[in-house]
Amino acid sequence: MEDVDDMDEEFLDRDMDGSESEVDVYDYLNSTMADTSSAQARKGKDIQGIPWERLTITREKYRQTRLEQYKNYENIPRSGDGSAKECKVTKKGGSYYEFKHNARSVKSTILHFQLRNLVWATSKHDVYLMSHFSVMHWSSLTCKMSEVLNVSGHVAPCEKHPGSLLEGFTQTQVSTLAVKDNLLVAGGFQGELICKHLDRPGVSFCSRTTYDDNAITNAIEIYSSPSGAVHFIASNNDGGVRDFDMENFQLSKHFHFPWPVNHASLSPDGKLLIIVGDNPNGILVDSKTGKTIMSLCGHLDYSFASGWHPDGVTFATGNQDKTCRIWDARYLSKSVAVLKGNLGAIRSIRYSSDGQFMGMAEPADFVHVYDVKNGYEKEQEIDFFGEVSGMCFSPDTESLFIGVWDRTYGSLMEYNRCRNYAYLDSFT
Repeated sequence: MEDVDDMDEEFLDRDMDGSESEVDVYDYLNSTMADTSSAQARKGKDIQGIPWERLTITREKYRQTRLEQYKNYENIPRSGDGSAKECKVTKKGGSYYEFKHNARSVKSTILHFQLRNLVWATSKHDVYLMSHFSVMHWSSLTCKMSEVLNVSGHVAPCEKHPGSLLEGFTQTQVSTLAVKDNLLVAGGFQGELICKHLDRPGVSFCSRTTYDDNAITNAIEIYSSPSGAVHFIASNNDGGVRDFDMENFQLSKHFHFPWPVNHASLSPDGKLLIIVGDNPNGILVDSKTGKTIMSLCGHLDYSFASGWHPDGVTFATGNQDKTCRIWDARYLSKSVAVLKGNLGAIRSIRYSSDGQFMGMAEPADFVHVYDVKNGYEKEQEIDFFGEVSGMCFSPDTESLFIGVWDRTYGSLMEYNRCRNYAYLDSFT
């Protein structure tokens, strides 16, 4: 993953390009912070509240311009062009999740342009996300936001545990986030890890993975061990993958790889780890020993996303070559499908807990939802304007949340799963 200086330059260029759009100029002169409801969207209102009817450019023309001009970041030149020939042709027009609400009062932000796992749902009504220096909770029931953790000042643990840095941290720049059940873990640019239990006051545990210069925490995954103990896995730029036991607040495993690790995903049975990072080839490793089982060959650039299907057989990897590859753990010599994005890298991948759908987020403008049970043949393409800060399904699969980072139209979008309850209409 790129260092901070490269990141700043990339983000500056992108923000400057976006700031010249007529859409931004109009909204600065006529700034209103209006949410959009499903009822308004059905009547024709733009889901982001962009007033296309008052602009001299149409939505269709602006979309065409974005597709032509958006600069996909590549570490290996022209990797996006080289991957196109392998891609599966999917049928668009799927309708799996329908728009419910766009909350423009929720400002979901990004600090590193390559890291987009900053939105998490613990229920269909509870969402956690980064907003500048704060971890915020958004309730879709009450449409109210509350601060859960502020890292702009000094943060220190209020509990004493062996290995915890009691002095804490100051002005942590949060690069990645994970929230599951009652545990929240934030990872920082200097290898910081801040752990908070949502049902307890204060911070429970602070640790620094490494004091290397190349220390940024790229991804965090929270899971429960077979015994029921809560753990999390931290992937770092120093090549380390570290497993922390949150029952004992201790580092339980530490594996090292020859390149920065951008994401790691543990199989549902806890036996296998997907490792992807600053190498076109990912690897599948034994989660107990860290030994390589098989290389995952096919991608043409660096990977930043991975995820297991709940069946524990298939998994996916997302890459800067604009593709997501689907793999079968029983036949790893070649991926079984290659899915292509529209304009950029695949930065985030999530499977729904029932295994019916896979969400795939590009860096901006598009989230794709695939029908997994029908072989990824059909997809729903969710189309908007703005950088994607994160994307997640609720644990019960009923909701899909998308964080949009944009100077003017930043928001949190909520979609609800489409259900056919027509049979209930016969009961009175």
